[in-house]
Amino acid sequence: MSVSSQLLIGMNRLFPLPVHPFNLANNGEMSYTEWQFQKGDQTIQFFLPFHSQEQMFRDKTVLDIGCGGGGKTCYYATYGPKKMIGIDIVPHYAEEGNAFAKEKGLADVVSFMTGDAARMIFEDNTFDTIIMNDAMEHVGEPEKTLEECFRVLKPGGHLYINFPPYYHPYGAHLSDAIGIPWVHALFSEQALIDAYKELVRDLPDGSDRISFRFDKRPDGSDTISYINRMTIKRFRRIQQGVTQPAVYQKEISLRSQLQGLAQLPGFREFFVKMVVCVYQKR
Repeated sequence: MSVSSQLLIGMNRLFPLPVHPFNLANNGEMSYTEWQFQKGDQTIQFFLPFHSQEQMFRDKTVLDIGCGGGGKTCYYATYGPKKMIGIDIVPHYAEEGNAFAKEKGLADVVSFMTGDAARMIFEDNTFDTIIMNDAMEHVGEPEKTLEECFRVLKPGGHLYINFPPYYHPYGAHLSDAIGIPWVHALFSEQALIDAYKELVRDLPDGSDRISFRFDKRPDGSDTISYINRMTIKRFRRIQQGVTQPAVYQKEISLRSQLQGLAQLPGFREFFVKMVVCVYQKR
């Protein structure tokens, strides 16, 4: 292990870990899917200045992209959609989501499937509402994913997007084991990978966490494949190619006291907590 990895692990002892569903599950407190369900209200708070939950979901045909274990999808379903489908590229999430929907008495409304959001099987103009909560920073082909969203969205329908930008304090998505804020701005990718592997090595699900987050480049070196490093700047550049109108946009700072910093060039990427955007298909 490199000196920088050892330094990272040493520094990490000084920082408490944020609450993370993987650790809650390991401790027997609740499953990842149940955690999602309980946090469901928080996932849509960012859109409420524009639309209420009823406007988003009531009597709508809804697609939840990047649904994970399906808990948040089932929470959305409590607002009375006509039909709701959750899609995620991780195969076992569909099984977990369908089981959870049945447990919550929502199986007649909610279903889950495995699929790539950049290559969806749905027909054109299928959904009234598409929601991408904490998904834009994960999709492998964001431009293609947006194209697909507008293809399967009905005219007049809304696409709701929110995501934490890459330089968010925990934007590396390693906070189940590394509690240092902005650690990915301080250490190299390889140092992050080596330290994370060491920190989760002896956990019951350690190997699963490693395979979930990392992959190999063609040259055999490790890379963090779970995220696409979506910055605010990159997202704004992608938006320039979108022909549909953005009807609501907001950048939310980490704290109200930091709002000034979150508006300054050079600081913005580090102090914005959430990028929010709503599109409406013509």
